[in-house]
Amino acid sequence: MKIAVLPIKSSLHDGVYINEETKKLLNEIESLGDYSFRLSNQSDFYNDDLSVILVQSGGSEGHFLKMEQNLKEPFYLLTYGSNNSLAASMEILSYLQNKNKLAEILHGSPKYIASRLSDLEKQQKQINKTVNLGVVGKPSDWLIASNVDYDKCLKELNINLVNISIDELISEYKCANITGYEENTKLDFDKSEVVESKKLSKALEILINKYELKGLTLRCFDLLGKIHTTGCLGLSLLNRNKIIGTCEGDIPAMLSMYFLNKITGQPGFQANPSRIDTDKNEIVFAHCTVPLDMAKNYEVMTHYESGIGVALRGKMEETDITIFKLSNNLKDYYVAEGTITENLREKNLCRTQINIKLEDVTYFLTSPYGNHHIIVYGKHKDKINRYMMNKDYLFDQFEAIK
Repeated sequence: MKIAVLPIKSSLHDGVYINEETKKLLNEIESLGDYSFRLSNQSDFYNDDLSVILVQSGGSEGHFLKMEQNLKEPFYLLTYGSNNSLAASMEILSYLQNKNKLAEILHGSPKYIASRLSDLEKQQKQINKTVNLGVVGKPSDWLIASNVDYDKCLKELNINLVNISIDELISEYKCANITGYEENTKLDFDKSEVVESKKLSKALEILINKYELKGLTLRCFDLLGKIHTTGCLGLSLLNRNKIIGTCEGDIPAMLSMYFLNKITGQPGFQANPSRIDTDKNEIVFAHCTVPLDMAKNYEVMTHYESGIGVALRGKMEETDITIFKLSNNLKDYYVAEGTITENLREKNLCRTQINIKLEDVTYFLTSPYGNHHIIVYGKHKDKINRYMMNKDYLFDQFEAIK
């Protein structure tokens, strides 16, 4: 890995001594792997695999301000434990974060810094890759707090939101040939309903391939009147196959699910809060599109609100989970860890129903980011915060964290 190093220091410090300290640090990092540092100036600072600013001493803040206009995000501040290097870096970092800039201090043992540089290189390689996510139809009329700025999504997240009409999906559905179409799923249910759901599932797959999508969100309720079926099965199968699928045209939910999948490598369950017990800090989530590989077992049923089509009542593991939702401003987010305590079978809720114990449910009553939230198995709050708090969350810039 070739790394450009732009050094800054105060004129009050001994340049010879500081350069020896710098040389020692860089040599130790280079000895740990395929790292090659090159001293750089502003004109060729961004020509290598990675670019880091070496803060060599206290009092470097003024030098940084003079060159700031010629620098760009992300700012990686390499520092060490002498000459007030760390103190100056912290001042610069605070300054940049006050301006909502991507920035991070690289400090600690050579082994830690080397490991972090390796992570950052992988992220940097992905930054210029654009991901396509489909919006089939538009957000459902009731999602009045879930609009997303398409240009901002592309500029800040490198995610291209592709609009696809419901009519195009229906056209593919009507032509879909499901002969030999296997979803490896036993569907002991009304044969005619299963056939229609399979055709819709096949049509979604055709759109995924046609537009080279990593996932999509579907304005599914429009299908009820037009073709008398639902997208529940198709979305469930997409998620089982590691392709993001959310319903009701909910774009923030789709982005949230995509993000979680990249961090955890897991499918996510899109669900909405149905009932909250503030005394027990418990909340019931329910929806009809649980990914099949999140369910211990399942029953095939109709879609809840309409009573038609094919939907799934999945029994989920009673275990630790993480709930996540990205705001429609693409910046703020909610994350919490909890435990599934019970699977429910109530008649007046969507088909898959789980009761979750949280530390605090106040967010859902005071400042929620819409109604749909994404649930994954396991405790991932620290991983999520590590990226989000550093604003290091371009959706396709890192591999699933092991």
